[in-house]
Amino acid sequence: MANQEKGGTTAGILVSGVVFVAFNLRPALTSVGPLAGSIRGELGLPNLAIGMLTTLPLIVFGLLSPLAPKIGRRFGNERTILIGLIVLIAGIVIRSVSQTSGLFLGTLWVGVGIAICNVLLPGVIKERFPGKVGLMTSVYSTAMTTFAALGSGLSIPVAEGLELGWRGALGFWVIPAGIAAILWWPQLHVPGRSAALSPRETGSPGRRLWHSSLAWQVTGFMGLQSFAFYTTVAWLPIILQNRGMSVTDAGWLLSLALFVGVPATFVAPVLAERLPDQRGLAAGVSLLYFLGFAGLLAGEHDGGFVISSVLIGLAQGACVSLSFAFFGLRTATARQAAELSGMAQSAGYLLAAAGPSLIGWLFDATHSWTPPLTVLSAACLLMLLTGLGAGRNKQVDPPETEAG
Repeated sequence: MANQEKGGTTAGILVSGVVFVAFNLRPALTSVGPLAGSIRGELGLPNLAIGMLTTLPLIVFGLLSPLAPKIGRRFGNERTILIGLIVLIAGIVIRSVSQTSGLFLGTLWVGVGIAICNVLLPGVIKERFPGKVGLMTSVYSTAMTTFAALGSGLSIPVAEGLELGWRGALGFWVIPAGIAAILWWPQLHVPGRSAALSPRETGSPGRRLWHSSLAWQVTGFMGLQSFAFYTTVAWLPIILQNRGMSVTDAGWLLSLALFVGVPATFVAPVLAERLPDQRGLAAGVSLLYFLGFAGLLAGEHDGGFVISSVLIGLAQGACVSLSFAFFGLRTATARQAAELSGMAQSAGYLLAAAGPSLIGWLFDATHSWTPPLTVLSAACLLMLLTGLGAGRNKQVDPPETEAG
């Protein structure tokens, strides 16, 4: 009985740690957009520089994601996640107390800290909850999505309501990051956690992963849903305004899309784990995405735009958590889950970083939202095809095969 109680306590501490780490994976990014005008006004930055405050972390995600599993194997996943949280805290502090150079330096470190936690958390879940990958993926992805929305929604109230300004609003997120680091600390002392490997063991067991068609299909699904998500967040209100909707209503529809995505974020991985394979689920949510963008392309009245925004929100919530679930469902070990996570998130976030700029360039070149929405609709059909491959009931080669 004592051992059961101890095991239950240990599991509860881990779940709390996972949830609080997930809380910190997005608000340091999503809190920037509403404050862009204040930052630009005080520091005199051009729009391009303001845009880099969002794009720079995505580039860091893409470049650092393949390296994070190697760091995790060298020092242990739990210890490396704690390092990531400390780096995140440092980045938040630096950018909220500095002038222009410190703002970008802090943003860079914010990206580094989040990238490390992004990649390694699925591996920890695979190792510590091997029979509940779907449920735990639902828990942490829902926590991440919820706080992503809060990051955007709380920025102005904190900056103006509490009279802390944009610096205080950005610095506010050091509080949940600090709590996460405190709650994660016990994981360094839990028996059975992933241990650091010797230098000889920290080679490149994931090299063969880059030659696996299944791994590339998971990567394609991850990348295309990231492309669609970040492009939607950047441009949906402007697209709706161009279609005749007021600025206020367009902003509320983006909020609606993010809100309806939260339950879909939770349900998708739980459902995925119960299905014999996930091809139908992946195809279904990709089709919802396609119908949402097609509705914006053809829509002519507010009711149609509401339906399209809801479809997009449901699809993006389900797609992001399903892509995370694939990291555990398509791998045999925690080490391999981290490798696949690093590979998929590397390509995914580099594609996501290019998405808003590409769509903006298309609009500037054509002065019409028809080509950009056509590209987004086509991306959803490609997502459907990669999802049919990623959803097969298969696993990429185990590490032992790779090493051999």
